[in-house]
Amino acid sequence: MTLSNVDLTNCEREPIHILGSIQSYGYLLAILPDTYSIVHASDNIADLFGISADQILGQPLGSIPAKTDLSVNALVELLNVGRRSGSWDSMNPHQFVINEKAWNLITHQHNGLIILEWEPVGDHNPLRNQQLIAQALTEVQASRTLTDLLQNTAQRVKKIIGFDRVMVYRFEADWHGHVIAEAKEPHLEPYLGLHYPASDIPRQARELYKVNLVRLIADATSTPSRILSQPDWPEDRPLDLTHSVLRAVSPIHIEYLNNMGVQASMSISLLYRGELWGLISCHNTIPRFVDYPARQAAKFVSQLLSTALEFRKDEEDQSNLLLYRQHGQYIHEQLLIDENVVQALTKRSHTILDLTKATGAALLFNNHIYRLGKTPSETDIRALADWLKASDTETFLETSQLAALYPPSEEFRDLGSGLLATVLSKELNEYVFWFKPEQIQQVTWAGNPDKPVTVGENGQERISPRKSFEAWTQTVRNTSEPWSEAEVSAVIKLREDVLQVITKQANEIRVLNQRLQLAYDELDAFSYTVSHDLRTPLSSIRCYSEILLEEYGQDFPPDAHVLFQKVIDSTERMRALIRHILYYSRMGRTELNTEPIDMRHLLEGIREEILVTAKDRSLTIDIGDTPPIVADETMAIQLFTNLLSNAAKYTSLSPEAIIHVTGKQTDGEVIYSVEDNGIGFDMKQAGKMFDLFKRLENARSFEGSGVGLAIVKRIINRHEGKIWYHSEPNRGTTFYVSLPIATTL
Repeated sequence: MTLSNVDLTNCEREPIHILGSIQSYGYLLAILPDTYSIVHASDNIADLFGISADQILGQPLGSIPAKTDLSVNALVELLNVGRRSGSWDSMNPHQFVINEKAWNLITHQHNGLIILEWEPVGDHNPLRNQQLIAQALTEVQASRTLTDLLQNTAQRVKKIIGFDRVMVYRFEADWHGHVIAEAKEPHLEPYLGLHYPASDIPRQARELYKVNLVRLIADATSTPSRILSQPDWPEDRPLDLTHSVLRAVSPIHIEYLNNMGVQASMSISLLYRGELWGLISCHNTIPRFVDYPARQAAKFVSQLLSTALEFRKDEEDQSNLLLYRQHGQYIHEQLLIDENVVQALTKRSHTILDLTKATGAALLFNNHIYRLGKTPSETDIRALADWLKASDTETFLETSQLAALYPPSEEFRDLGSGLLATVLSKELNEYVFWFKPEQIQQVTWAGNPDKPVTVGENGQERISPRKSFEAWTQTVRNTSEPWSEAEVSAVIKLREDVLQVITKQANEIRVLNQRLQLAYDELDAFSYTVSHDLRTPLSSIRCYSEILLEEYGQDFPPDAHVLFQKVIDSTERMRALIRHILYYSRMGRTELNTEPIDMRHLLEGIREEILVTAKDRSLTIDIGDTPPIVADETMAIQLFTNLLSNAAKYTSLSPEAIIHVTGKQTDGEVIYSVEDNGIGFDMKQAGKMFDLFKRLENARSFEGSGVGLAIVKRIINRHEGKIWYHSEPNRGTTFYVSLPIATTL
């Protein structure tokens, strides 16, 4: 039998607010507010009124006093006042004498019913309680440390209620409890410093502690009294005892108290900002009843403590918050000055590491990682970012036990057991991480915190309260110092500051894009002008020159023939230059239409065209291996035509011109080389090889416009490839072109 196959939520599911019974020291009636007719009564009501519950259920409240000296008129008037004012607490307790014995009546209204609870009047001393409260107020003001304040409060509550042991019990982040102050009888074993698992006070009990600030169990050994209902009352509407002072005790909790040797207990809630911070937990080894006024006095002391806790914690948090905000303001100013996120967050006098008590921080931005302080490796940080991207975290994540959420982090727990992360962009995988190292703790539990499994008579397994509370020490790993609210607040503010700068930059880029679009539109207009307005007069010049030569050429002297031919050749070069400029200008915006390309077929076609124009010289174009590529076919033809044409042009002075083209495929790319034995060039002078209209010094005697290699470079960029070269003067040139596999396959 293992815990894995046992339902661990016995306590979580127990309906402790509708147990259907009350503690036996008191009595209960529930009445309808309009008619005051009795719909619920505790089974022991006959002990108080001399009339059984069966006899009064469904009857008006006035039917009770028949065998008592209870003043029904006084009771009804009290209820009328409560209904009109709606403030039942201010009326509690109201003392009644029934059959010559004093009883406190505590009244409240809930779920459409008025609930009346009678409990005994104790031997309390109001003056003594007032003195103890005054002393508690003085101690709250005088206590210099939180430890002194908590210890003094425990002592004060012990004097008021007279229990054997009073503990201040603080809830940790995972809701397990830690005894941080204790007042006890000398013969008792100390519980100070012990930890109690969260399952000792399950979730629904903690919720009730926020509603009922004082909870008394006067005798854990007594038999509770059942609550009976009038015959026609719906079974699915049991009496809700959420606000009841007599609410019975869950059987699991009774078993727990018995195992501890406790027969009476009392709990007083300590709240911080409306949430449960801890409890004043009181134990007595024998049954002990504490009457309502004494409980209220203890409650007042606890409220003083809650107020002091809130004030001191707020003061501490405010101090830290001001410090972190100051650092955040410095970083914000750096962001506004630099408008460079990386520079402002990681390389200035104030960095993201100053925003928290973290020992390490990392910025993931633009696919780079910038680390500060002691952090996990870049590989670990990237893996953490990938995990966070797949999670449902939208703004920030805060944990002091990262390994519980992300088990691989156990490998770097000495650097990052705690993580505070803020999301800049999930789509771009951009985050800021803060890390806190592991703090190995020796936690001493009051007994083994794992509840044992028991098997009932029906064979069903259940989790039971532990029977031993002897100190049980456990080493806690993979846990860091918790993140404070001030740290989280500072990080959230930083996120907004960074996103503001990023948004501003994005808007500036959008404006630039609009301007770029306008420039493109103007370039289109210019292209049209070049293609139409300039081509037309060039065509006219060429046409008229050819007509003059044809019609009147026989009358021209030889020099005139030469001049007219130069005019015709110049217009042809101008037309080619215009064509190249138009192609270059449109290259950046032409949509890529990629497809698999048979490179042997493409290269053989280009070779055939070049050899036709070079038939009067010795030129060999050798084609080696031709692995396929995926590219825009028109651009690929232009790319290799330019490279091979250049090679043919600059080998024209070689007696035996040789061009060798070959390709190879590696793991990440396809590389083609075009090698020639032409004039070559000095590598030191080739820095602007791919600039528009730039030509090297030794190439000026060759025909050309300086546009071809600029077109080649732009085509390569459009395909996310690379181009480079190697050359030596008079020893030839080799150009290399690579296209990534992601593009080519």
